[in-house]
Amino acid sequence: MALAGTAIPATPPLAAPDRRLRVAQVVTKFTAGAGGITLRGALGLDPERYAVTILAAAGGSLGPRATAAGMELVSLRHMSPDLSPRVDARGLSELTSQLAAGSFDLVHTHSAKAGALGRVAARRAGVPAVVHTIHGFPFHEFQSPLRRRSYLAIERRLARITDYFLTDGTFVAAEAVRLKIAPPDRIRAIASPIDDHISVATRDNRRRARHLLGLPADAKVVGSAARLDPQKSPLDLVRAVAGLQRTDVHLVWLGDGELRPRVERLVRRLGIADRCLLLGERDDATSLLPAFDVFALSSLYEGLPCAAVEAMACGIPVVATAVNSVPEVVVPGRTGLLARPGDPASLGRALSYLLDHPAEGARMARAARAHIGDRFVARATGEDLMQAYEVALAVASERRAAPHDGGGDE
Repeated sequence: MALAGTAIPATPPLAAPDRRLRVAQVVTKFTAGAGGITLRGALGLDPERYAVTILAAAGGSLGPRATAAGMELVSLRHMSPDLSPRVDARGLSELTSQLAAGSFDLVHTHSAKAGALGRVAARRAGVPAVVHTIHGFPFHEFQSPLRRRSYLAIERRLARITDYFLTDGTFVAAEAVRLKIAPPDRIRAIASPIDDHISVATRDNRRRARHLLGLPADAKVVGSAARLDPQKSPLDLVRAVAGLQRTDVHLVWLGDGELRPRVERLVRRLGIADRCLLLGERDDATSLLPAFDVFALSSLYEGLPCAAVEAMACGIPVVATAVNSVPEVVVPGRTGLLARPGDPASLGRALSYLLDHPAEGARMARAARAHIGDRFVARATGEDLMQAYEVALAVASERRAAPHDGGGDE
């Protein structure tokens, strides 16, 4: 935070530096989701100004794309999405060593786990500037009040060692300011980039996608693309589809995760196993979107989900839960339908409407494509990131000149 009475420096002009600035991107898992956003944002940076290193858990599916683009990839042995004091302590030590050895100018962390470890490690390693992207908050209304308060307190403390914040969507940025997670002069809402190879759904690519998945040509298909984890609440979507009690409706889920065994058991118990495809991680997910009649997102909390935006770019009508920044793209009745989070009946009602009224779905899909425009391309995000990095470096310089300044906004 700047000294009292001192304005945050304006964004400096992007003059050519003496050398490329070294940026470390720290993300928990380098896979679809936050990992995909991290990669596409990094691809939007000017390679003559920035040299990017990705630090993430080993085994991420996006590694080959990053290295092919000239980025360095560092696999972290002790980075895990699960909370474990012993593993996290080793993870912090490993990450601190890697950041210190890399002589980075700036560390950019993503999401809650990597955001916590990465920011602390960056400060311990003496990295000049720290930027953090909030891809949705780690606390939400479905947690116990104690856990929610604890996570909020942690985020507020981490704000003290963060020079600049980025968020997926305006609502998340507004909440971060309201909850004293980020000060108003050091946060920027940006549009996370989506895959730039998404084609608009046509009769032909719909037929090809359905043939590839083994789906009947006349089936009604509800599809989703997300991790099978508590945040995405896949059990709610399974219950919503089963609750329709329609044998012509198939459910397709692209993605994998810790809840897969529970999803499989629920699918069998509700009697829809013959109409449910759990496809796991796919590198051709966007080419499968035309197979869907409706794209569904059942999350309990989100930032601004790229998967929903990709479905909109493809021309698939969207049903999503009304959480965080989702309503910025899913405008009720205009670009899609919103349902209550944690409420399969509400989700099922919205799905049923779009399945039964395809003309309305098509109208909303056209409006959605116009609504998102070209805001979600890597080039536009790259410009946002480069401006944010310049401000963060200037803020960090102010902070170093005032070492007793506490940062944060408490």
